[in-house]
Amino acid sequence: MTRLPRITGKEAVRAFEKAGFFIKRQSGSHIIMRHRTDLNRRCIIPLHGSRIIKPGTLQSILKGAELSIEEFSRLLK
Repeated sequence: MTRLPRITGKEAVRAFEKAGFFIKRQSGSHIIMRHRTDLNRRCIIPLHGSRIIKPGTLQSILKGAELSIEEFSRLLK
């Protein structure tokens, strides 16, 4: 099993955009993204400067977006 990458919120937003998500809106320091074809797939990404997203939080984001760790890791490259 692949380990979760240690990334910031900005890096996560870029990866989700590659996966077909778009920024729907921003509420404070959180970005809400939706998938272009399946609007039930959504993710909320925290943007707290250059802080790393905690592993449990990233796991929850990936679950809501219906992406595996392997798929997400490929999108980061």
